[in-house]
Amino acid sequence: MKKQRHIQTHVLLTLVGLSCGLLLAVVLVFNLSIRSYIRSRVSQQLSTVSDSASQTWQGDMRERKGRFDEHPDRVTGTRGSAVVLDGEGRLLAVLHGDESVGGELAACFAGKKLSGDIPYRIIKLESGTYAVSVREDPFVRENYLLSYVDMTALTAFTRRVNTMLAVIILAAIGLSVFLSRRFARTLSKPVRELTDFAVQIGGGKLETRQMQFEDVEFDQLAGSMNHMVTELKDAKQKQETFFQNVSHELRTPLTSIRGNAEGIVCGIMEPKAAGRVILSESDKLGGLVEELLYLSRVGRSVPTDTARPLDLREVLSLCAFEQRTEAEGKGLTISYVFDDDPVMCAIREQDAQRLFGNLLSNAIRYARKEIRLTCRREDDASFVSVADDGPGVSAEDLPHVFERFYKGAGGKHGIGLSIARSVAESYHGSIGVKNKDGAVFEVRLPLA
Repeated sequence: MKKQRHIQTHVLLTLVGLSCGLLLAVVLVFNLSIRSYIRSRVSQQLSTVSDSASQTWQGDMRERKGRFDEHPDRVTGTRGSAVVLDGEGRLLAVLHGDESVGGELAACFAGKKLSGDIPYRIIKLESGTYAVSVREDPFVRENYLLSYVDMTALTAFTRRVNTMLAVIILAAIGLSVFLSRRFARTLSKPVRELTDFAVQIGGGKLETRQMQFEDVEFDQLAGSMNHMVTELKDAKQKQETFFQNVSHELRTPLTSIRGNAEGIVCGIMEPKAAGRVILSESDKLGGLVEELLYLSRVGRSVPTDTARPLDLREVLSLCAFEQRTEAEGKGLTISYVFDDDPVMCAIREQDAQRLFGNLLSNAIRYARKEIRLTCRREDDASFVSVADDGPGVSAEDLPHVFERFYKGAGGKHGIGLSIARSVAESYHGSIGVKNKDGAVFEVRLPLA
């Protein structure tokens, strides 16, 4: 499990780490670069000083002393100096420079058996810091030339630069702390407000909040949460309406069944007549329960192994045949406008019969004389329409005909058209209704 941190701590660590990392990299690069550059220049100067000192030691010192003063080093701002040592490291002569400094440097090598060249090194004395090199005198055997350059000023300059960089790092840390606290407060405030809003929603208090944030993302999140609250309120209201309607639809046949059963028991109703009513109401109750169960299942993902290509013309013809008795009882005729070629769609036969059977049952309920069934290919989809010559759908009912338990004038349970829409949408199709010399229900499904 990851270690949890507050936003402020996370921001602080990020800013401090970034700023310190960059500044430390600058310090490191600066020191490495300046040391490499100075070492190269000082080594070059020490070599020049050694050459000049060797010639001075062999000739007239007064005549050649000017050699040391002709080419001051541009990096250190000082001129090279030199002393002569014997093989035991004892001071023999000061060729140029301060005698006390030369003596102090020579003392560092006193008592040491010198042999060969001693490369560039840094020696710190009380009087300052010096770059030193020792080389054999090419003209006088067993003598050595100690050349040195005063680097005290340059060392002090480098120290001052590093001190300034350290101050800058501390200032950057302080600024990072300040900015992180301010940024964290700016960030955590909308997070806390949105968290409180989420807790409110989780507690069942479905009320929108008017919240405005400077950050677009937080503002979009607040808008999405308010939209979610609206959808939840609507779903909750629909759920309450659903249970109320289900209770009412179940209570009516149960009341009738109970009343007739009590009449038989008490001997006040003729058993056969009461039994017919009980059977009729039981059929209605069973049909309602079956539709409710089907409605709870429809809309889920359709198993691909159970959906198969069907000719929708045959499905419509079968639905019309199954309901011909009810249609003939009302004196209705059913006409067919079908394509000559098959109109194939990948759909389960049970779902197809539910879809078109409910539309046909609805048309029989409102038609006056005729019902027209149309089935054809239309672009890349199959088109089916069920039209009746009834009064059509009222403007008040038109937006709600596919809602669960919504019953217009003459409606039955308010479930059939809801099932039809759910089936069509579960197969990535669509369904609609319009008025044209009656009600016309149109369904479009993908072709197989």
